Amino acid sequence: MNIYETKEIADIVRGNSYVGRGIVLGKTQNGKKAAVAYFIMGRSNNSRNRVFAERNGEVFTEPFDASKVEDPSLIIYAALRRYKNNLIVTNGNQTDTIYEGFEKGLTFSESLKSREFEPDAPNFTPRISGVVYLGGEDFDYEMSILKSADEFGTACNRFTFSYKALNGVGHFIHTYVCDGNPIPTFQGEPERCVIPDDIDEFTSSLWNALDENNKISLYVRYVDIKTGAEENRMINKNK
Repeated sequence: MNIYETKEIADIVRGNSYVGRGIVLGKTQNGKKAAVAYFIMGRSNNSRNRVFAERNGEVFTEPFDASKVEDPSLIIYAALRRYKNNLIVTNGNQTDTIYEGFEKGLTFSESLKSREFEPDAPNFTPRISGVVYLGGEDFDYEMSILKSADEFGTACNRFTFSYKALNGVGHFIHTYVCDGNPIPTFQGEPERCVIPDDIDEFTSSLWNALDENNKISLYVRYVDIKTGAEENRMINKNK
């Protein structure tokens, strides 16, 4: 087994009907750009009734049809925000928790100590989060998962992964292993994946590999490390 194997993102998700919500962070192969991607999937009508919207450089989940919203508490949130030179991306309103923690001088992991997995028994969906620390000649990034310690939601286990950005390498963390009832929670370390130089190549590869029935939205941002110039791509299944 090669623990340093780096796979194409499409090869990781293709054929898996439900990986849930996913975050990819990394650096392009030419070493010039940081890459951030976030996607959502859904099985219920409430989960599928969503789109991504971008406002002032921040990304939000919004209802596609507001009249059909059943419970907005776990599906409507800021998915991506910028705090100074840091890009924060998460699968819930802990985006705001991390942002507010940075304002108070807390670290990424310290900010998340007040949060736990989602209260959606029996799945107990984990909260996944990431942050990219830009603003220098190079960058680092961190990822986190908060998940239930057992099938009863008795306690929360907390895992933080810290990475030095490497050319062409990204890390992919997602909420679920696969579909199920209850849905099995992500296990182990974030998976290594290839980050190509072309944002359109990466975006289309990931979107086309996600399960057609359950995918909802995808957002990808590439940021030039030296200039801060951004490229953004957004795909919503609901149009």
